[in-house]
Amino acid sequence: MPDIKTSIKICLILLSGTLAYSCSVSNYKLVKANRSAYQMNQNAEVDSTIIKTYTPYKTKLEEEMNQVIGHADVLMSKVDTVPENLLRNFFSDACLAQALKIDPEIDLAMPSTKGGIRIDVPKGPIRLTNIFELMPFENELIVYKLKGSDVQNLLEFIADTGGQPIAGFSMKIKEGKPADVIIKGKPFDPGRSYWVLTSDYIAGGGDRVESFKNPLEKKMLNLRVRAALIGYVKENEAAGKSIKPILDGRITKN
Repeated sequence: MPDIKTSIKICLILLSGTLAYSCSVSNYKLVKANRSAYQMNQNAEVDSTIIKTYTPYKTKLEEEMNQVIGHADVLMSKVDTVPENLLRNFFSDACLAQALKIDPEIDLAMPSTKGGIRIDVPKGPIRLTNIFELMPFENELIVYKLKGSDVQNLLEFIADTGGQPIAGFSMKIKEGKPADVIIKGKPFDPGRSYWVLTSDYIAGGGDRVESFKNPLEKKMLNLRVRAALIGYVKENEAAGKSIKPILDGRITKN
């Protein structure tokens, strides 16, 4: 007959085995499921419990998003009927300026398409919420080394679509085609390669851009588009400068 210690050990072993089996094998079966739909509209009753739960977070978020990070001397409008506008120039210049701090080899930039720029930026105080509404996506800035033929393809896309947000170069659109392209003060050379700054969305074929399918090289900057915009505005504010983009003729159309 086993002693008391041995009996306890046997009981513990049996108990642990039973628990393990009961956890791995379920005797429960779903026999019925009910679903109800709740209409969410202006007639829905206010639930004070839910309001009390989210109000502290809402207040904190509003405080952060309403902070002024800079000032604009002019209204920057999204209007898409012209080849160049103030909002696109601000957007692309800001992205290029911040990216050049990381990679000074960049030759030219198209960090977004005009469809990717969502709203106007008002004249006066620029709040954090303005930048989040302007760029609500988590897109990354990336630098690609492209053959001259791929850069030509990008220039043709810009011309065919009547202008896009660009920086670091200028061009004319003549009869829907790119002409008189100047990059860093020199005429575009289709026989050489260029480092082009863009977003992961565009590079992935967004908005039917096909120029980045076969890059020679690729550089990750670990810099989001929105972060570049915020950094640019804050740095100008810290230096006592307002945001005042101009129409400098970087894209003209006959």
